[in-house]
Amino acid sequence: MSALTNEVSPHIPLAGGDGWSNEEEATATCFCGAVQLKFPTQAPGLVRTYLCHCTDCRKITGSMFASNFSVLDTHLTHLRGRENLTSFSQSRTVASKTTMTNYFCSTCGTLMYRVTSRFPGSRNLRLGTVDDFHLHETKLKPKLEQFTESRVGWLHDMEGMAQFAKSSR
Repeated sequence: MSALTNEVSPHIPLAGGDGWSNEEEATATCFCGAVQLKFPTQAPGLVRTYLCHCTDCRKITGSMFASNFSVLDTHLTHLRGRENLTSFSQSRTVASKTTMTNYFCSTCGTLMYRVTSRFPGSRNLRLGTVDDFHLHETKLKPKLEQFTESRVGWLHDMEGMAQFAKSSR
């Protein structure tokens, strides 16, 4: 927080402070700063923004839901740290029974994105890795919730979001 303006800085200071955004693109960085991605903030490269309540997302994030956005592979750039990513694949718990591959920073463990065999050509990034916090409230604000049948009882429909009991696509 700046003492002069009382505004929250839009970038994560622990990620190296070099995250950025402009009208068309932005960066996502892991917690330690070793991995950084560049992605589009609008179509056609930005496919969708959503919350997922599936039990797989709950387990992999250690939270009650995941906030995600999908980007076409052709529009995603690894700015640094691609060699620092570790992957883990499995299909046993995935609701669609397809293979889901998770890519983590091997230094700090941040889940950077997931790739599903069900939708080749795109990656599901985590909203929390986006460096410009303003985008969480604007261009990347989730528009739908999926797997609401698995949502915990104390969390209700998010206002203004489309609701899907299972997958939204």
